[in-house]
Amino acid sequence: MIENISQLPPWIFSLIGLAYGLIVGSFANVCISRLPKKESVVFPASHCPHCNKPIHATDNIPLISYILLKGKCRNCKRKISLIYPVIELITGLLMAAVFYRFGFSWECLIFAIVVPALVIITMIDIEHQIIPDAITLPGIIFGLAAGSYLNGWLDSVIGLVLGGGMFWLLAEGYLRMRGKMGMGGGDIKYIAAAGALMGWVQVLFIIFIGALAGGIFGGIGMGVKKLNFLSRIPFGPFLALATLISIFFGDPIVNWYLNLVTRQPL
Repeated sequence: MIENISQLPPWIFSLIGLAYGLIVGSFANVCISRLPKKESVVFPASHCPHCNKPIHATDNIPLISYILLKGKCRNCKRKISLIYPVIELITGLLMAAVFYRFGFSWECLIFAIVVPALVIITMIDIEHQIIPDAITLPGIIFGLAAGSYLNGWLDSVIGLVLGGGMFWLLAEGYLRMRGKMGMGGGDIKYIAAAGALMGWVQVLFIIFIGALAGGIFGGIGMGVKKLNFLSRIPFGPFLALATLISIFFGDPIVNWYLNLVTRQPL
């Protein structure tokens, strides 16, 4: 049976990934809502955020239930935020891409766990400007285990120390110079986990792309007068985006850059 699965056409495997991602996206919504409040993501069962009535299984089918119910709770008829099906759809599409890119492999399993966590981190950091320890601390352990398989244990350990160490030094330096925190502990733990997973070369790539994306966003925000130099911008979403880019395109981009800078002039 395993051989049959591995021989599926990529587009069929992507559909499997899409279905899996929609289901995981529904669970991601639970995590996004409950983790900042330090509530269990298992109990109680899913319920309406307005009337607190339990949501029946037939009303909890990703995307489909939202459409059939016209975005309203069956019990109290109040509107349910559009963000819920959007998160399900985004997670589903990302999972389809993971399944298509990595096929039937251990890499696919690893990133099928990592990518939904990136969605959860992004949404929580945008809304609450925190990255929960419930994700980052297990993420460090998972990153070391998975990173040892992907890149070797030494590369994984160096990535953890390099990523976490760089962010810790930046945070400590800012605190000493300005007397206040310039970077949250969640960012430090996140980049340590990302470094453990992706290795030391890719963690430098993630930091660069994350800083670049954050700088562009901040520049646009100041240009339209929505932000200023004192505005607090959550860094987690940009690091998560950079991690996604690293997962799908990191090696080709880094190799292209190395070939570019080491190419001898004619």
